[in-house]
Amino acid sequence: MRLVRRFIIWFLVVSLGLTVLYRFIPVPLTMTMVLDPNGFTKDWTPLSRIDRNMVAAAIAAEDSKFCEHSGFDQEAIEDAMERNADGKRLRGGSTISQQVAKNTFLWQGSGWDRWLRKGLEAWFTVLVETIWTKRRIMEVYLNVAETGIGTYGVEAGAQRYWSKPAAALSRIEAARMAAALPSPKTRAVNGPKGFTYRYGNTIAARIQVVRGEGLDGCVYE
Repeated sequence: MRLVRRFIIWFLVVSLGLTVLYRFIPVPLTMTMVLDPNGFTKDWTPLSRIDRNMVAAAIAAEDSKFCEHSGFDQEAIEDAMERNADGKRLRGGSTISQQVAKNTFLWQGSGWDRWLRKGLEAWFTVLVETIWTKRRIMEVYLNVAETGIGTYGVEAGAQRYWSKPAAALSRIEAARMAAALPSPKTRAVNGPKGFTYRYGNTIAARIQVVRGEGLDGCVYE
């Protein structure tokens, strides 16, 4: 029991310490980057140098209630569970905050350790929502998310696909990158077809809604 208590205390101290540290400094590496068999390219970029279209595209594609919730979207979780139970297209209910927790502190995968990871993800989600601002959560998300094979962050993605900085992304370019975010190894950003093409167009239209209704307001307040 003493060993278990020591481990719990150690984990709490380390997880809290890392979360506080990453509130102020760029995330240097993630487990996903280190374990990527393709290697990785990244270029940390402050949110002030990422076009607002990209922020709106991420909210439109991944988490329309980003500014409203405290890390978890219960309605989205219940909807995802219902759809998956009915055998429809598998769909997650993760918010951007949950994805940041997973991408920054944990590992990918859906094997035997899935439920352990989900538990840790919930813990880190509470930490980032408590310690970080919404702006910081979005900044980290757009810097650690995989945007292509061996490519991490929207700056590296923008340079890879269009040879331009993330500060110069157009609405359709931001939408196409956001459309590929859930599956960047299989969804084409340049020359998308089928579902990815249609989804990108839908996100591009939603960007105007996000901006018009201030759904990204918490990032810029």
